[in-house]
Amino acid sequence: MPYLLMIFEPIGQRATRTRAQGEEAYDSMLRFAGDLQSRGLLLAGESLESQKKAKRVEVREGQTRVLDGPYTEAKEMLGGFFLLGCATREEAIGIAKQCPAAQWCSVEVREVGPCFDE
Repeated sequence: MPYLLMIFEPIGQRATRTRAQGEEAYDSMLRFAGDLQSRGLLLAGESLESQKKAKRVEVREGQTRVLDGPYTEAKEMLGGFFLLGCATREEAIGIAKQCPAAQWCSVEVREVGPCFDE
């Protein structure tokens, strides 16, 4: 069953690290992804740029708007994700507990499913 691990990090956290600290954090995540891939669990995973460079697209009543960030007074931003193929939710949660980013971010675990309540 597919599960998404979403890495939510405090806004501005990246700016508090030295380049070496940032590279070490990123390398630890690459090692984590490599381990997941070698175990056949990783379907996809990416780190995301800061939300400062993001754009939002909205279409309302036939009108399209492209918005520049930041969008709201958020305390966190989506910093990356791992899409996993796990047998159970418990397995996905166990993997989230092993994620290096859980030491400096929040890791949200969600099962992939339809965009309506069943």
